[in-house]
Amino acid sequence: MILKMSNIKKSFDGIEVLKDISLHVDQGEVVSIIGPSGSGKSTLLRCATFLETIDSGEISYMDKPAVTTDSSGAARYVGHKEMAQLKEYFSLVFQQFHLFPHRSVLQNIMDAPVKVLKRPKDVVKQEALDLLDKMGLTGRGDAYPYQLSGGQQQRVAIARALAMKPEILFFDEPTSALDPELTGEVLKVIRQLAEEKMTMVVVTHEMPFAKAVSNRVIFMDGGVIVEQGDPKEVFDNPKEERTKQFLRVFER
Repeated sequence: MILKMSNIKKSFDGIEVLKDISLHVDQGEVVSIIGPSGSGKSTLLRCATFLETIDSGEISYMDKPAVTTDSSGAARYVGHKEMAQLKEYFSLVFQQFHLFPHRSVLQNIMDAPVKVLKRPKDVVKQEALDLLDKMGLTGRGDAYPYQLSGGQQQRVAIARALAMKPEILFFDEPTSALDPELTGEVLKVIRQLAEEKMTMVVVTHEMPFAKAVSNRVIFMDGGVIVEQGDPKEVFDNPKEERTKQFLRVFER
């Protein structure tokens, strides 16, 4: 098991956004999280990647605790050194790419492996070039983000995430900032990664993609997991009325 989250609770200004959520992700599994806006999907991802702190619950990577709950019911995070090691297990691809505009494509990909992981620059450079080939961006290493389309920028962001050699890759609605044509470019890359058994958690509103690529689909609403299971079962034969209502919108 790569990721385990147990009894996660998170509130903002007294409003409970995540209500006692538990989930796990196994090696090689692709888990898609779907649901309406405001259901807590992105907050759950941000808690899993420590961009938000949880109020209570437990999070572990590779059976190593990152967050536990003390006797008072409050979340307790491990120290800075242990957290830095745990963060090496995952990478996150954002909606808005978050590339450094003043750095070339190659520099964007190479920075973290060289500076954070302290890996040899020549080795990292070759791996970065190989990743650009894999993303269909051969020869674009010297370009700057403004010279690329949105789809190309998102593929650079995916290459940057993969350069860290994570055990698990998180995507937070990776196509929401793209038009339909560019969306296809990015989804093709994620499909390829799924075929290579890359462990992934994808928050997405692309229902056909979630159905085709996932091993498991989680439907969230109102800060809880309403339903989860095999994609075909969830999409073709949902058990919960709220899931049926949500999916009807995409059938029109």
